[in-house]
Amino acid sequence: MQNFEETTTEGSASGIPRVERLRLHDTVVEHLRKLIIEGVLSPGVKLNERELCETLGISRTPLREAFKVLAAEGLIDIAPNRGATVARMTEKEIWETFELMSALEAFSGELAAQRITPVELAEIKALHYAMLACRAQNDLPGYYSRNQAIHDRINEAARNGALRQTYMSINRRLMALRFRSNFRTDKWDRAIEEHEEMIDALEKRDGKRLGEILRQHLLEKRDAVMQIHTDPLIGARND
Repeated sequence: MQNFEETTTEGSASGIPRVERLRLHDTVVEHLRKLIIEGVLSPGVKLNERELCETLGISRTPLREAFKVLAAEGLIDIAPNRGATVARMTEKEIWETFELMSALEAFSGELAAQRITPVELAEIKALHYAMLACRAQNDLPGYYSRNQAIHDRINEAARNGALRQTYMSINRRLMALRFRSNFRTDKWDRAIEEHEEMIDALEKRDGKRLGEILRQHLLEKRDAVMQIHTDPLIGARND
């Protein structure tokens, strides 16, 4: 695996930071995934290889390798002789994928309530408090990363390999949409209330209740995303 060293440059016209020190392939994938999730690279946008190479400070080989990984994750589409574009889900795909994800999250919660360790529960509670601090600072990216870490830890605590693999595959396709679902302050605050309910159910080892909370949590995310999808003005931030 190739190692490299770059420094972040300021004043990039696109606002995309250069890739910094770390293993090249993994870092490029991580950077592009983050830009897609946070909407810097929005659905349907064509990915210009030359511009991305210049702004990220890399050659085309690692960029194309990263494209293949992201295409396998469903985050970008690659068409022969047309290049790569950020994937755009249809309304039907959004509805059905969130519906499936709600079931996966619910099953994760039911199993996790039975199998989670005290150490894992303490880690989830620490992430929750860090998430609250991000909300107080109106830090959506920081909030989102901790939010997703909580869901991920619950899934890990379920200790079911087949569920884990399916969960990760489906969740990658929804990450950008889950990020956007918090653009409205009321939705953001409601999500925090639901996370507090999740932790209470985990502490009480109430798998049925936790499953119901997680299922409804994802369906509410779906409804918020569908509103934004049909009327982008609804997604404006309430800063």
